[in-house]
Amino acid sequence: MDMILAALHAPWPWYVVGPLIGLMVPMMLFIGNRSFGISNNLRHLCAITQPKQVEVDFFKYDWKEHTWSLVFVIGTALGGFLAGVVFADPNPVQISAQTVAMLQSWGFAPPSGPMVPPEIFDPNLRNLTLLFASGVLVGFGTRYAAGCTSGHAITGLSTLQLSSLYAVLGIFAGGLFSSWILVPWLLQ
Repeated sequence: MDMILAALHAPWPWYVVGPLIGLMVPMMLFIGNRSFGISNNLRHLCAITQPKQVEVDFFKYDWKEHTWSLVFVIGTALGGFLAGVVFADPNPVQISAQTVAMLQSWGFAPPSGPMVPPEIFDPNLRNLTLLFASGVLVGFGTRYAAGCTSGHAITGLSTLQLSSLYAVLGIFAGGLFSSWILVPWLLQ
């Protein structure tokens, strides 16, 4: 039992997690679903909660066909809670001296405890505006790209969809641009 708990407390190696994620696509195809991702669940939740007086065509469909997706997202949240709270590694995250130096050059205090920089997550107007605008852009991008990173990168690429290749390239290019240019500029 101690060995199992120790394995749950430690990060899993890529050669275990990678194949597990990769097996999701054949499993999804086997049960008859071609799409896998998180972002469509917001649409399903809106379809579930849409008042009868409001008639939005986008939410007029049989959301019950996608119950498996809602269960998946609940399982993802529960798994994240278990991994982050119940089975969390008590040792602090080890980051390199170069990363600490880079963060300090951007104006961050040296990290201590969880990797949540107070410079970003303090509830002041600048940070709340930045976080809100970031959320809106992510939401818009997800809808505009017709899916999220997991949907395009896991399902779309493995089923050889060219639009998913474009989406994944755009997502990674945007992430690199944001992390190397936009975020340091915004935090000056």
